[in-house]
Amino acid sequence: MQLPVVYQKAKEQVIKIWTTLQPLLTVHVGLASSTTLIILEQCGKNKGYQDRDACGFHPEGACCVLDGPEKIESAINMKTLWKNISVEGIDIIFSRDAGRYICDYTYYTSLYYGNGRAAFIHVPALSKSVTADFLGKALQTIILAMLEQC
Repeated sequence: MQLPVVYQKAKEQVIKIWTTLQPLLTVHVGLASSTTLIILEQCGKNKGYQDRDACGFHPEGACCVLDGPEKIESAINMKTLWKNISVEGIDIIFSRDAGRYICDYTYYTSLYYGNGRAAFIHVPALSKSVTADFLGKALQTIILAMLEQC
């Protein structure tokens, strides 16, 4: 499912995923166009969303959930995953800051409504060296490793 670059609409879609599908794990993938890496994000942050979305809005109180915890960790241990996985042809790194825009907002919202059973992966833009097929196979390898942790 593709989420819009709009805080409120992304939040509504994430809530719908958790309430209707009730998945074991939800994996979100976001574009990090300034990198050539795959980034495994460990936690989502609740506050600091000052940048306006595609419609010119930012969330009330600049946060995801008004009374929510400051941050929520994923039930998936991304550091362990990062240490134990490799994909030939691309570097993978571990991160604790998904960036305070739609990606981090979506991740926090999913962690909140999914009780920590969410993951977020930042990927580079497609290019000659990072094709859709290559990226799909890399994500499949990573997601299978995540499911083993479940």
